[in-house]
Amino acid sequence: MEVDAEHRRLVSDSEAEPRRAVVAEPRHVIVVGAGPAGLMTAEIAAAARHRVTVVERMPSAGRKLLMAGRGGLNLTHSEDLEPFLARYGSSRPLVEAAIRAFPPSALIAWAESLGQPTFIGSSGRVFPRAMKASPLLRAWLARLEQVGVTLLTRHRLLAIAPNRTLTLEGPDGARLERPADAVVLALGGGSWPRLGSDGTWTTLLAAAGIDVLPLQPSNGGVAIAWSPQTAERFAGTPLKRIAVSCGPVSQRGEAIVTHSGLEGGAIYALSPALRETLARQPTATLVLDLRPDIEAGALAARLAGGRKGDSRSNMLRKAAQLSPAAIAILRDATGNDLPADPTALSALIKAVPLTVTGLMALDRAISSAGGVAGDEIDPHFMLRKLPGVFVAGEMLDWDAPTGGYLLQASMATGIAAGHGAVDYIAGAFAARLHAK
Repeated sequence: MEVDAEHRRLVSDSEAEPRRAVVAEPRHVIVVGAGPAGLMTAEIAAAARHRVTVVERMPSAGRKLLMAGRGGLNLTHSEDLEPFLARYGSSRPLVEAAIRAFPPSALIAWAESLGQPTFIGSSGRVFPRAMKASPLLRAWLARLEQVGVTLLTRHRLLAIAPNRTLTLEGPDGARLERPADAVVLALGGGSWPRLGSDGTWTTLLAAAGIDVLPLQPSNGGVAIAWSPQTAERFAGTPLKRIAVSCGPVSQRGEAIVTHSGLEGGAIYALSPALRETLARQPTATLVLDLRPDIEAGALAARLAGGRKGDSRSNMLRKAAQLSPAAIAILRDATGNDLPADPTALSALIKAVPLTVTGLMALDRAISSAGGVAGDEIDPHFMLRKLPGVFVAGEMLDWDAPTGGYLLQASMATGIAAGHGAVDYIAGAFAARLHAK
């Protein structure tokens, strides 16, 4: 697809809200943060023919995107839009309009316009055929360079004045001032700080009187006190085809035993429920169903019909088809006092209670919750207390599970903030023309 035509498509009218015409006189838009949200904003502003500078404190763009693509870049998910939006839980009102304007189908079309065909995996997740993030990122940066976007790396944001002048610190420690007609902040959350999103912006915005909720880990592991034997022998071992629950919230999938607890997709999906519980009390109960594919009565019958003379471990391995790691977890949960009665043992296998003492540290989580409170922004993602300054991506207080939902919302809010910045500038021009 021709680059300029694709830019015009991105900035054109959407079903959600008609866009203003592209202004004739270009102005300067500064985007702070060169992750997916920031680069999407830059694409929108450049499509409106504004001069765009992307400021990034790291030596290169998209470092967290590249890390996410190491195991296969999960762009979005193929499920219908209503269940897709439901995945955002209480965060849905904040991101819904942006995702409806740029839904998964639009993200797929955008990726393919960069020469990155996609496919749908068996779980419904959408990946680029190359599986890696690097080809997509290279094509994306080349497109932005072609339309005149300037990438200013190794520069850190220090302050934002009410007139939208940014104070930056360069690689040599020198300070410089950069005025802008509109600013979009896309500085990420607080996870994986070594890749650029260190969360230091929270202090800067809080100093401006903006309500910023504390950044907390999401889509990360949980701390469980295993016995030394279980931790030493089974760290790194997967638990396949399980179900986990915290209160009414449950999830099927897989988990991985770590030295200090559990992590993996099934655990990550419970992050909001676990975080909420741990905010109220010192521990949370994680209930593990080691055989969700069989009813308790049928499992009890299998256990009762086991070969006489088998050790307890052999009986659990053969009759219940449990892995050695699963058996070790059963023993840990009961202090190695497994019930002899088949019905009681079946009930335990179907609901192993594990005490969670905490969440994985923020710097090791996949994403973060918390950030700029929803009532601090207007429907265009502009900060109400800093006119002309917009916020996008993980800086906002939304949360989502892995599976394509994180990247989708980051890019959709980046596009929405970009349109907001373009509209803000167009409105400012109209006011100036009227004054003349």
